[in-house]
Amino acid sequence: MKSLLSRLRFAIAALALLCSVSAVAHDYAMADSAVVDTISAPHARWYRQLIDNGFHINDPDINYPRFWRWCVDVYNWGDRTFNSYDPDYVVGAGKNWKAGLKSYNWTENYTLLFPHKLRVNMVSDIFSDVGAYLSFMAVSVGYTLNANDVFGHPVANHHNFDFNFCCALFSANLNLASTSGGTRITRFGDYNKGEHLSQRFDDVSLSSVGGDIYYFFNHSRYSQAAAYSYSKYQLRSAGSWIVGAAVTHQNINIDFSGLPPEMLEKLPGDYEKYRFHYTDYGLIGGYAYNWVLHPKRWLINATILPSIGYRHSYEGATEGRKDMFSTNVRAMMSVVYNHRSLYASLVGRYDGHIYYKSAYTFVNSNNSVTLNIGTRF
Repeated sequence: MKSLLSRLRFAIAALALLCSVSAVAHDYAMADSAVVDTISAPHARWYRQLIDNGFHINDPDINYPRFWRWCVDVYNWGDRTFNSYDPDYVVGAGKNWKAGLKSYNWTENYTLLFPHKLRVNMVSDIFSDVGAYLSFMAVSVGYTLNANDVFGHPVANHHNFDFNFCCALFSANLNLASTSGGTRITRFGDYNKGEHLSQRFDDVSLSSVGGDIYYFFNHSRYSQAAAYSYSKYQLRSAGSWIVGAAVTHQNINIDFSGLPPEMLEKLPGDYEKYRFHYTDYGLIGGYAYNWVLHPKRWLINATILPSIGYRHSYEGATEGRKDMFSTNVRAMMSVVYNHRSLYASLVGRYDGHIYYKSAYTFVNSNNSVTLNIGTRF
């Protein structure tokens, strides 16, 4: 009997101990769950806080997770290091977002210059693209349509891609372009007594890839972004000397052999076919200036960027494989109007490339006009 009672007391004590351990474990799990919820809940909502405050990324009330806080710290370091201005000359627009419409229109020009003032000049049709874009700080996405096809006036095949990044210290640009056909001969040596003509000519093609990066010496007082990115306001007129580097690859084919015999008789030079296939490595030196007609309202910019350097011509080109001296030039002009959060601009740009030979000089250029209309928010 005593043995039975002893065993019963032991079983009751063990059951009580088990229940006690189970209760403690349950309480610990509940407390741990509460801690996890307390920690993770703000992190799960940080993006909602960012949306609610209008994407002001430095709002101290946003509870970023560790990785995203590091990203914001890196961005702020880069902004302080590369995008700081004298506030008496340049201030931010106060908005992180931009949305707008763009109309981009351009032509290609090709000119062969010969002795005795003879020349052959060709001008492409006007190529037009229209599109829309959305930007958040330095990131932008957009889509464009071929306006020539949309509005029922198709011209030659053409493709164009641009990437641009601009901060206070420097600007970086990348451009890819190709066109085929769609040109007219407007001068052809002594043909038509050397007068203007308009002869359809589709046997010309161009493919081009170019990139450059350049530094603004007066980066604290001059803003390229105020004239071309619309993320800053230039408050007082200022300019800056510029220095940088550029690489350009071009492949241009011109074939006159299909022209009427009476025109070919007047063709200057020794070739019926020309191919210019080369890569340029150049140094950029230039100047840019912002005229402030009315602070935060009217701005005019003019920029000139000539470059000189080394040109490598490839086998298969008309002149064959050669190492040459290169000369190129870019000129830009922008007129900007701001009204509160709205902006509008008209931008003109000229990109010219000069190819020197003893028997002739070849000049080709891209000439463009862009209209931008948008809003900041």
